[in-house]
Amino acid sequence: MKLDSYWLDTAPPLLSACEGPVDGQTDVVVIGGGFTGLSAAQALGKRGAAVTVLDAGRIGGGASGRNGGQVNTGVAQDFVALVAQLGVERASACYRAFSDAVDTVEWLIREENIDCNYIATGKLKLASKPHHLAHLEKTAEAIRREVDTDIELIDRSRIRSEIQSDSFHGGLLQRHGGQMHMGKFAVGLAEAAVRRGAKLYENAAVTAIVKDGSGFRITTARGEVRARQVLIATGPSRHGPFGWYRRRLAPIGSFIVVTEPLSPELLAQVFPNRRAYTTTRLMHNYFRVTPDSRLLFGGRARFTASERPSDAKSGRILQEGLAAMFPMLASARIDYCWGGLVDMSADRLPHAGQHDGIYFSMGYSGHGTQMSTHMGQVMADVMDGHEDQNPWRESEWPAIPGHTGKPWFLPLVGTYYRIKDIFY
Repeated sequence: MKLDSYWLDTAPPLLSACEGPVDGQTDVVVIGGGFTGLSAAQALGKRGAAVTVLDAGRIGGGASGRNGGQVNTGVAQDFVALVAQLGVERASACYRAFSDAVDTVEWLIREENIDCNYIATGKLKLASKPHHLAHLEKTAEAIRREVDTDIELIDRSRIRSEIQSDSFHGGLLQRHGGQMHMGKFAVGLAEAAVRRGAKLYENAAVTAIVKDGSGFRITTARGEVRARQVLIATGPSRHGPFGWYRRRLAPIGSFIVVTEPLSPELLAQVFPNRRAYTTTRLMHNYFRVTPDSRLLFGGRARFTASERPSDAKSGRILQEGLAAMFPMLASARIDYCWGGLVDMSADRLPHAGQHDGIYFSMGYSGHGTQMSTHMGQVMADVMDGHEDQNPWRESEWPAIPGHTGKPWFLPLVGTYYRIKDIFY
C-alpha cells in the first residue's frame, strides 16, 4: 500500500516548471500552485499579464491533488440550512455560483484540451438513515422551487438501481456535475498557464511579503521577486506569513483509500451509473470509480492533520467502512492511502477579496475542485478591475474565536461529530 496520492502518482510529469532562482519583476505573483492559482495564471496570461506562480512544494501537490475528484453542483452545507442562514436570494446565488463553477471546469477542459478523464455523471447524496431521506426530500423541494429543477429524489424502492448496498435509504441526485483525474487536470492546467506566458516555480516557499512602493516584494526559498499585484491561493497552508488567513480557516484532515483495479462486471453491478457519491452522516464518506476501474473511498476518518505515519491508521478505518458498506468488495486489496487538508471556513462558504492590498481566494470547505478553478478565473477579473464579478464580495470573514492558527480544537470537534452522528 502506497502512502501517496493516487492522482499524483499516476499523473504525467510536469515538464514546464522553471529551474534557477526566483528573481526579477512581474505583473502578478500567485502564491499557491493549486487549481485556484493555476486557473488565475491561465486567465491573467490570456489578458497579457506577466505571471509568476510560487508553490512551497509540487505544483498541484496540495489539496488540488489530494481530494476525491468530484466536480459537483451544490453548496458545502445543506441548502435548507443555508436559506435559513442567508435568506432565499443569497442562498440561491451561492448555489448558482457552484453550478457556474462546474461550467467553468468543463469549459477550461475544452478550451485548453486537457486530457483528464472527465465524465459528467452527476452526484448522488445517499441517505444513511431513514429520517435523512425525509430531510433530503425537503432539500429537494427547496432546491427545485428556488434554483435547480434538474434534480431527482430517489426513494428506497429505487436506490438499488443506483447502488448495490444495504446501507442507504434513498438519495438526492444532482445531475449537473462530474468527476475527473485530479493529477492530470493539474498538469494540464499548469501547461495551459505556461502556454499563456506564466512562470511556475516549485519548492519556492514564500517567507515574506513586503509592500514596496506601488507593488510588493516577495521573498521565497529560491530568491526574491517584485510584483504589482499578489494573489494568495494557498488554501490551508500551515507555513509562511499567512497568519491572518490561518486564523479564519480550520485545516481539517480528509483521508482516502484506493483499491486495486476491480472487474468491470463487478463495478457495473455495484455502481451502474458511475456517479460521484457522498453520504449524509457528519463523519461522512465519499466515493467514486477511477478511470482505471478502482474504487476511491474517502472520508473524515479522524479529526487530525494528514501525516504519513498516521495516514495508515486512517486508511484502516476507511477500509473497515468500505467493507461494511460494500461486503462484496471487502477482500479488495488497498493500493493507495493518503490524506489532505480541507480549508474549512466557519460558515462553510468560500471567501475572496482583498486584505491589506493583497488579493485572496480560499475557504472552499471540501467543495474546492470546481470552486477553486472557477475562482481563479473570477479573481483574474477582479484583479483587472471588475470586483462585481466576485460572488463572495459581500461576505464578512471574521477570525474563528479562539483560533490562533494551530487547530487545537479539532479533536473536540471530531468527538462532537461522532456523538451527534449516533443520535442524528
